[in-house]
Amino acid sequence: MIRHLFCFLAFFLLISRFGESQTIKNLPQDYFVNPLDIDLKLSGTFGELRSNHFHSGLDIKTNQRTGAKVYASASGYVSRIKIERYGYGKALYITHPNGYTTVYAHLKKFSPRIEAYLKKKQYAKESYSIQLYPTDLELRVDQGEVVAYSGNSGGSGGPHLHFEIRDSAARPLNPMMMGIEIPDTKRPLVKQIKAFPLSKTSTINGKHEAQLLRLIPLKGGKFKVEEFSAYGDIGIGVNTSDQQNGANNQNGTFHIASFFNGTKNFEMTFDRYAFSESRHINQLIDYEHFKKTKSRISRLYIPNNSPLSLYEDHVNNGVLQIVDPGTTHLYRIEIADYKENKVQINMSIKNDAAPDSIVLNQGDQLTFVDHNMTYRNSSGPYTLMIPKGALYESVFLDLQQSSDTIKVHSDIVPLHKNMIITYDASAKKDDNLKQYYIGRVTDWGAVYHVNTRRKGNILSASTRTLGTYAISKDDVDPTIKPINFKNKQWISKNKTLKLKIADADTGVDAYRATVNGKFILMEYDYKTGILTHDFDDGVVTDTENELKVIVTDNVGNSTTFEATFFRKS
Repeated sequence: MIRHLFCFLAFFLLISRFGESQTIKNLPQDYFVNPLDIDLKLSGTFGELRSNHFHSGLDIKTNQRTGAKVYASASGYVSRIKIERYGYGKALYITHPNGYTTVYAHLKKFSPRIEAYLKKKQYAKESYSIQLYPTDLELRVDQGEVVAYSGNSGGSGGPHLHFEIRDSAARPLNPMMMGIEIPDTKRPLVKQIKAFPLSKTSTINGKHEAQLLRLIPLKGGKFKVEEFSAYGDIGIGVNTSDQQNGANNQNGTFHIASFFNGTKNFEMTFDRYAFSESRHINQLIDYEHFKKTKSRISRLYIPNNSPLSLYEDHVNNGVLQIVDPGTTHLYRIEIADYKENKVQINMSIKNDAAPDSIVLNQGDQLTFVDHNMTYRNSSGPYTLMIPKGALYESVFLDLQQSSDTIKVHSDIVPLHKNMIITYDASAKKDDNLKQYYIGRVTDWGAVYHVNTRRKGNILSASTRTLGTYAISKDDVDPTIKPINFKNKQWISKNKTLKLKIADADTGVDAYRATVNGKFILMEYDYKTGILTHDFDDGVVTDTENELKVIVTDNVGNSTTFEATFFRKS
């Protein structure tokens, strides 16, 4: 016991000492090794722009297959195991003596001793989804030890390994800065340039509206932009991506800098950030442009109150002040990947005269919402609350209510915090209120369930997506179908027991399976709707077995499936 306590204290002190000494400018280069024994090809890079977040690691291709051996990138101990339906799916966290933690996600399964540790805890809790925090003495691993096998679990869009390195403050860092070698001789790609008027008197080509500019490719990684005119405070944005060797995926870049009349006025490096910053990506990009076109234009200026630590040197927050009529200003953008492959974009901006007047057409039906104040309004059975700070800036919103529907603008304005929609369902009190929910109405008329709370006759939902919402009812039970067995069948040769579950309206919320009254673990893949039990778990030991599976949807409708199967004991 004393020896174990000494080991723990020594390990803790080592973590503390190294964690304090390392900085973003002094990173270990020979400490971590590749987590796969194949040539590393990427489908995603660190800091890459994703929906509502920055990508926190490297997505490493596994040749469109699952089951590749995943190795501990450095010695340490398994400090966290997280199993969830969505997100990272099956994920493993290893803490190292130098204070860093590596993360391995979307896994298929773990090495035998880690898998055994996990299964014991899952059966004790009687839950597939689980989060565990082993002590530093329970699951120690050596560098190069097989700790897992790659997969496609959780929110993965295809087989790959998601790999991260986090510092002692749990901030993800770019693994390329830590010696993880990715061959790359390709220059970044440039697809769009856009100019934004940033004050009430600003113009682009005589108009107070953002405009895409014509991009002209030249030789040697250079581009120019067709000359345009502007007045007032303006900002520039760029749609750019990068490719590494061996893959055609368009991934994120590493570094962007801009220069105004020869002086650097903006710089951004995708090296490290905190998870608390991640949703501010919706300030970084032109959110409306993304929602309408699915392409992301990064603003090369700092929006008001943005906390992003990715920003570095800047003058006037990167905003260009075009206020000398008759002059021409020169602006240059330089984009580089981690291997310093670069592209350059040059443009000239003619300084227009100040406009005589600017007409701001906000529309007759729009409501002004101050982002520094909480907005509340009741209309019909609905009440809408947009809390202070939910909007990044004050805006005019289209707010309408009709019958059982409420329109809260459209999803072209981002929210940082949840707005709350409540609905008084007193008129439906004679119906089964438990089956009613608030759902988001798509452009094509489908209604998607939003997690809805009920208190008496009041329904409430929280969401960070503007759009149209309506009251809907789900009175249809989930479905359960056996896949690899039939009732009263002998299945001694089966390695697994599989069923397909689904709920067409609000989706599957929970499930539970037992054999002869005893809980059995079933893994749920929400992408396919398949529940799988592995007979190697050793809990099904009888010859005659009574299976019972209960599935519940998100409003409480449930279905029970029962069948008998036989196995040689």
